[in-house]
Amino acid sequence: MSKEIIQLNEEIIKGELKELVRSSVEETLNNLLDQEASDLTQAAKYERTESRQGYRSGHYDRSLTTTSV
Repeated sequence: MSKEIIQLNEEIIKGELKELVRSSVEETLNNLLDQEASDLTQAAKYERTESRQGYRSGHYDRSLTTTSV
């Protein structure tokens, strides 16, 4: 009778967890920045209102480099 053997590659698991954490932090930061811009301008992205207090001046991609152990 043979037993099934489960092998775990610790490096692959660490890499997957690191990417999961990185993408979660990136999404959270982007959402916070979008909300802050909406609060400052008193309008959502692409929304035109009478009470709008400013303009969004575009955007550019940024890279966040961090490590978590």
